[in-house]
Amino acid sequence: MTSKTIFIGIAGASASGKTLLAETIFHELQTELGASALAIIKEDSYYNEQGHLSLEERASVNYDHPNAFDHELLIEHLDHLDQGKAVQVPIYDYAVHNRSEKSFELKPVRVVLIEGILLLHDKAIRKRLDAKVFMDTPLDICLLRRLQRDIQERGRTVESVIEQYKRNVRPMFLEFIEPSKQFADIIVPRGGRNRVAIEMIKARILQMLAC
Repeated sequence: MTSKTIFIGIAGASASGKTLLAETIFHELQTELGASALAIIKEDSYYNEQGHLSLEERASVNYDHPNAFDHELLIEHLDHLDQGKAVQVPIYDYAVHNRSEKSFELKPVRVVLIEGILLLHDKAIRKRLDAKVFMDTPLDICLLRRLQRDIQERGRTVESVIEQYKRNVRPMFLEFIEPSKQFADIIVPRGGRNRVAIEMIKARILQMLAC
């Protein structure tokens, strides 16, 4: 059985079902592998630290552009996990558009599910992924989900969500996220409840663990 950490990247548009897919696979594989065998990392945790900016300035940042992320830190953490070292994963606070002062310790596990919009855009991250998944969900569905999520969970207004979608989310999807679909090993339509895709990915993970 392999001792290497298996990294599964799940990318796609904002609100395309990445989190649901990752959490479903995580919980279902826990039964077979044990609770301490898997972990989930969110790319959002690696937004740049922006304490030097005012709240108003942070609110206007384009969070859908590659430059908004500290991918170097994410890559460093993936490498450390692969080397059997624990890492301190940042915690992002959406209410203040910045990292929290807190972090959480992630100890090495056998399988890490990484989900985020731009994972497949970054060549260095792609290089470290053992399987690459792209959520191919229509943008109108993503917008409806994003409206519901950001209003209920992140304290946004309808107007702010729509404005951000028009100004940043949709243009960045077309420029960076959608083109990264070409690098995917598995393309998942119909969101995070696609049972066929879930079973395929679970089977592939178990197969890699057995090698």
